[in-house]
Amino acid sequence: MNRRTRTALLGSALLLTVAAAAGSAGASAHHQSGREAAALTGKAKLYRSAGDDITFSFDAHLAAKDTADPMKATGTFEFSHYLNGKGAWAKAKVDCLVTGGKVAVVSGVVTESDLPGAEGKRVGVTVHDLGRHDRLGYSWVSTGRPGAGNEPPKCVSSAPFEKVKKGTGDFTVVPWQPEL
Repeated sequence: MNRRTRTALLGSALLLTVAAAAGSAGASAHHQSGREAAALTGKAKLYRSAGDDITFSFDAHLAAKDTADPMKATGTFEFSHYLNGKGAWAKAKVDCLVTGGKVAVVSGVVTESDLPGAEGKRVGVTVHDLGRHDRLGYSWVSTGRPGAGNEPPKCVSSAPFEKVKKGTGDFTVVPWQPEL
């Protein structure tokens, strides 16, 4: 390789390095602009023809500075299920949040509950934010009720197979946009 070719290649490499650094700084500035890296918020009741009163609420957030690590998500979520005056409720501390488009998967460890054996167990929930027709799924559909079955790993749940009761869906998903 002659001297002119080496100089051109080194110059190109230098330009690519500067451009990459500038792009990285721009991406960092984007994340510092105040937008969260991801979020899942809202409350809704599930539809059940038998009249079950099933409610889910979410306040889960991933800060912009933590965009590379969804396991640094914070917040809580709650759920309850009652029929004919019998049932239970639980509150979980978020330990992971991943969103993609209008779908969110959140997991957390139950911190408070009147469901025997549920405290200290991980659960996961999936939400599909479809405006007034949101859908929801939960890990215990396949693992057994919280505290009585297997625990899912962080950020694992089921497909959003449940329909939200008409007029109650107000989930909001902020899509995650990690730098890949």
